[in-house]
Amino acid sequence: MSRSASPLLHPFSRRRFLRAMGTFAGGVAFAPQLLAGCGGSSGSEAAVPLTVDPSVPWWLQNNFGPVSGEVEAFDLHVEGRLPPELNGLYARNGSNPQSGASQHWFLGDGMLHGVQLQAGRALWYRSRYVRTPLYEQGLDIDDIGAPLGPNNQANVSLVHHGGRLLTSGEVGAPFRIDPRDLGTIGVHTFDGRLNTSFTAHPKIDPATGNMHFFGYFFVPPYLTYHVADPSGAIVHSQEIPVTAGTMIHSFAITDRDVIFWELPVLFDIGAIGTGGGFPFGWDASYGARIGILPLGGNGDQIRWVEIDPCYVFHELNAHREGDDVVIDVSRHDFMMNGERFGSDPLHVHRWRVSTAGSSLTFRDERVVDRGLEFPVHDRRFTGRPTRHGWFTVARDHPDTLDFGGVAHLDYATGDLRTWDPGPNRHIGETFFVPGGAGEGEGWLMTFTYDHARDTSSFLVLEAQDVEAGPVAEVSLPRRVPYGFHGIWVPEA
Repeated sequence: MSRSASPLLHPFSRRRFLRAMGTFAGGVAFAPQLLAGCGGSSGSEAAVPLTVDPSVPWWLQNNFGPVSGEVEAFDLHVEGRLPPELNGLYARNGSNPQSGASQHWFLGDGMLHGVQLQAGRALWYRSRYVRTPLYEQGLDIDDIGAPLGPNNQANVSLVHHGGRLLTSGEVGAPFRIDPRDLGTIGVHTFDGRLNTSFTAHPKIDPATGNMHFFGYFFVPPYLTYHVADPSGAIVHSQEIPVTAGTMIHSFAITDRDVIFWELPVLFDIGAIGTGGGFPFGWDASYGARIGILPLGGNGDQIRWVEIDPCYVFHELNAHREGDDVVIDVSRHDFMMNGERFGSDPLHVHRWRVSTAGSSLTFRDERVVDRGLEFPVHDRRFTGRPTRHGWFTVARDHPDTLDFGGVAHLDYATGDLRTWDPGPNRHIGETFFVPGGAGEGEGWLMTFTYDHARDTSSFLVLEAQDVEAGPVAEVSLPRRVPYGFHGIWVPEA
């Protein structure tokens, strides 16, 4: 990995520049395949053990456990200084079963947690359930069988496109949300044009404003690709021919391509409606492959290349380098194979697919040996080369999932910088918000949880100076359970 780039400087990066000069003077070199990580840690508080009751599923205890009811609070206390140019809403989606129990972390009712910022103040915090039919009827997926259309929990992510804030689940239809108070407006079917599921991870092309997305399902058509124009109207839908219902959590685009990865986590319809738990499982015999399709293309144009079995929830980004399609991913060796969820090896990889010949060819390079998930990039450069990537740092714990810090990877230098919040605090996915014209100039937003105090905060960090820690911390009225994916909606 040797792509060169000149250093990026911006008005708030003086500390980063001075630190870089010190590194240069010290003669430290970074090997592209053996990345050095360093960074700060709050580290001043005494460590309190994070205990897990083995008789209770890990996703129903500690900060994975649901909170009761909906909360709002105003004029929140801020430590540090919120950048005054940050005017808008940070909102994050996640699983919060209203009954207090669920068959899996992925199967609780969707609950949104949001913080409204304006002119250096934190105006409010709200938590609101997504008012799906399941929520309104007090049901869960196991009560109704396979989810279809509005009968999903809409608990994974959010996207803002065409003037609408939409929330989605793994499978099913999206719901429109009012950003003024996180209230649910209703199911969104794109004026009746959406007759498949809606992906958890749509991609918006920064050049055209088109939103590319897909839906997968448990019966044919297993996979369908869609394009919505900048107004939010679906203008293109194509079935992608695959032979089974596999869990395709995300995908990627370049300025010319759509990229799917079909990996061996398969749907088991027998687990739905029978109390059988999470309805997906590992089956390496199915194989694994990557498909490349022209952007906006037809299903019969897709070309596939076989790869070693693995699992990828999330990519950082993808781009073209001549005939090569380059995809940066957080790669798990396996997933949902009967072992404790998340116990498998996890590393950052760079996939390279050559499209030059009559058949695609594939190369796989491990980039970082540390466990890093929830990759984030500057979405103004989706589908284009990106120098900067941000990740949540995975910690080892024998009995539960644990994410403990924020990492910034500079793909030009191989420099990996981290901020560790201390032994008692845990970090969710970050979200990048622009704060300058250049790629990677801006801020990171996230929620943090302190298990010693049972409290949560909202954090803002300088994106290219994460090891300095938060520039602002907003106290929240109660803990925010670990969730999945968030969004920044700038004030219109």
